[in-house]
Amino acid sequence: QVRLVESGGGLVQPGGSLRLSCAASGSIPSRNTMAWYRQAPGKQRELASSITNGGDTNYADPVKGRFTISRDNTRSTVYLQMDSLKPEDTAVYYCRLQSRDWRRLDYWGQGTQVTVSS
Repeated sequence: QVRLVESGGGLVQPGGSLRLSCAASGSIPSRNTMAWYRQAPGKQRELASSITNGGDTNYADPVKGRFTISRDNTRSTVYLQMDSLKPEDTAVYYCRLQSRDWRRLDYWGQGTQVTVSS
């Protein structure tokens, strides 16, 4: 079992920055992808960014050039640096860990609220 705990959300003005963290603990599969998803009110959950344990990254078009994902494998932690934030970035941000092996393990965090407003 894997536990994911997110932190770093909050209220920020448009144009500001926040850094989210997601710490994983438990029986973490060695080959995995960690990702940040977000869900705005009344909308479906969508992928913001992902990163493999090897460091390969992927970004959704709305966040390209503004968000940066990174991870510290020694701490089993993934980060999302969010810059130039816009009101449309307001959402609950969820951390996800998926194994990249035959087990197809899939874990989610509880989410952290990000609100971009003046």
